[in-house]
Amino acid sequence: MTCEKPCFRGAFAALAASLWLLSAAAQGAVAPLSTHGNKVLIGGQPGSVSGNSFFWSNSGWGGERFYNAQAVAWLKNDWNAGIVRAAMGVDAPGGYLADASNKQRVVTLVDAAIANDMYVIIDWHSHHAEQYRAQAVAFFQDMARTYGHRDNVIYEIYNEPLDVSWADTLKPYAEAVIDAIRAIDPDNLIVVGTPHWSQDVDVAAADPITGYANIAYALHFYAGTHGQALRDKAQVALDKGAPLFVTEWGTVNANGDGAVAEGETAAWMAFLKANHISNVNWSITDKAEGAAALVPGASAAGGWTDAQLTASGAHVRTIVRSWPALGAGSWPRRRLRMSTIADRGAADHAVIAAAQERRNVTSGLPWPGPLRFARAGR
Repeated sequence: MTCEKPCFRGAFAALAASLWLLSAAAQGAVAPLSTHGNKVLIGGQPGSVSGNSFFWSNSGWGGERFYNAQAVAWLKNDWNAGIVRAAMGVDAPGGYLADASNKQRVVTLVDAAIANDMYVIIDWHSHHAEQYRAQAVAFFQDMARTYGHRDNVIYEIYNEPLDVSWADTLKPYAEAVIDAIRAIDPDNLIVVGTPHWSQDVDVAAADPITGYANIAYALHFYAGTHGQALRDKAQVALDKGAPLFVTEWGTVNANGDGAVAEGETAAWMAFLKANHISNVNWSITDKAEGAAALVPGASAAGGWTDAQLTASGAHVRTIVRSWPALGAGSWPRRRLRMSTIADRGAADHAVIAAAQERRNVTSGLPWPGPLRFARAGR
């Protein structure tokens, strides 16, 4: 039995498709994030994702037990979450500076998000990060070396600054950390905290960080406290061309407690959808407070029933599950990164060997020699 040229071309096309799929799997099947104007683009197209922030990772605070792969998988599969946030406590008691095990909790969440084809925010969760700039630089250099080739990863370099100067304090801090990341990872999204608990995005937009690609600004709100006045500030920032990313929001009051503010939550969700702003809700924990998604004693490993969700948790689950799906044009527009070639080599060879075996069986012809596949750089 012989194989005519069309047959060989079909086999070759199937082989190329298989190699592309393996390449995509090696990186995590999410589209790269980039900024253009006041938008964070997904695969080069307008869009947004919604998901969940985990609670402070600090040892002994109670939320750390949820930092596991099963909880992440449940959020992906049951809540339809497209993104999670690892809120690594830094300088507060039990945080990273006192207990390095916080870093492993972050790694566990990041690896789980990648395995579940989700975006993940690595959050330097502090209110005083400018006091720990050297530690932040070292930490994010480590994260960039480990995960800089993964489109899934977003660096949030300062959670919530207090009422401090943008020009004199926050911007110099951000530029130092950004410069360290960009020396290793030239393009993954970096989100910068803004003054006054990441609310003064208009101030940052008036004096933006320049000279670096793919920089966005953090906007935080709690619907029970923040309403149209903060949306107006956000609109000013957008009008000035600043891309925004809501790395933390709550349905309740800014102190983390109170009842769900359904009307203001709805107004905020409409604003985020209209402006293609991605967001994560605070928080996955069973702490006895209004912002917690889970009731005290809920399982750490997902599988949460309706009875294990708080009023906020149930409301947020509905929001996340119904978040607009990404358009067909936003995935899979991917880049193949040189830093992942070594990881993919074994898989590539396996596909080539399988294709060779199929061709030998069907045609009786020898393999015509090694194939050369062009790969794009970063």
